[in-house]
Amino acid sequence: MKMHFCIPVSQQRPDALGGRYTLYSVYLDGFLFCRVRYSQLHRWNEQLRRVFGDCLPPFPPKYYLAMTTSMANERRDQLEQYLQNVTVDPNMLRSDVFVDFLKLVQLDTFSISTKKASLDIFLPDGRSIPVEILTSDTAERVLEVVSHKIGLCRELLGYFGLFLIRFCKEGKLSVMKKLADFELPYVSLRSSEVENCKVGLRKWYLDPSLDSMLMDCRAAVSLIYMQAIQDIRKEWAKPTQAQRQKLEALQREDNQTKGTLLDMDGPQQTLNRNLELRFLYSEESRWQWFVIYSRQAFLLSSCLKKMISEKMVKLAAENPEMQIEVPEQGRSKKYHIQQSQKDYSSFLPRASKITIAEADCVLGTVEEEGL
Repeated sequence: MKMHFCIPVSQQRPDALGGRYTLYSVYLDGFLFCRVRYSQLHRWNEQLRRVFGDCLPPFPPKYYLAMTTSMANERRDQLEQYLQNVTVDPNMLRSDVFVDFLKLVQLDTFSISTKKASLDIFLPDGRSIPVEILTSDTAERVLEVVSHKIGLCRELLGYFGLFLIRFCKEGKLSVMKKLADFELPYVSLRSSEVENCKVGLRKWYLDPSLDSMLMDCRAAVSLIYMQAIQDIRKEWAKPTQAQRQKLEALQREDNQTKGTLLDMDGPQQTLNRNLELRFLYSEESRWQWFVIYSRQAFLLSSCLKKMISEKMVKLAAENPEMQIEVPEQGRSKKYHIQQSQKDYSSFLPRASKITIAEADCVLGTVEEEGL
């Protein structure tokens, strides 16, 4: 599935020969990821093409004469589409040529050199785990280091992720985004324009039935137990009265294993503003629009794609003869399936939203207060 890359702005910069070049500001999940030139992306595309051949999406062509404003805007849109489409293939996401380039441009953009550093990883109960890393270590690598330190089984890493979290006054916090495997947590933490940001470890699956897969690992049970308690205290999860009483009783008994089996989940917070999340859903051959206005649009979109991915895994397990490509936490699994239903999701600034007929919109316009 496509990642939330966008290039909302670009700047003209003078070069060493007296000419000018365009510097593109690339955002990922609503936050500045890097600034990069067309020539850098062009060389990267050539490297990818030597490895993956013609399966790459089309790359914007070179112009040997001065570009008009409309041509410059068209190139910016084409580069944005290229970055979105090139991340669809999970094999490409894991390749050295893909990761190494993105590591380099992140470091260069924020003028950070590769060196040893200490990074605090925060747990849902408020404790922090200091780990020794390199500033150029990816989120995937940092997660491996943290898991080794807390005793989390390596085969369970796909059920967890690193998140950028803002800690506010009076104990409030906002989960701003999940860090992609190729993002550099040290760089993301220091490049964020939001104050009081920290990197946190949280579970990264939405199907509560998957809790049972983690029961044999004490560290995993402890993590999801802590997160269940935090979600209720922050009112991100709204259990029934019976569930709440059961969890309180289990807390008194210090029975963490049973406490994780409650079926609960809820929306999380981000700081993205004035965004519209739209997704088209088909049920019994009838297409319907769901429209949500929320500061949480990027994270909600990521959660929606995660839900679809988990659903596809279940369908494939139940029907081994079906085939589907399931990109899941950097792993690619192929199954056989006849796709009868498609889901599309996107998000737009509210100023440029598309008007949708009320008859086609199942939920109307759902404001964030109604979530």
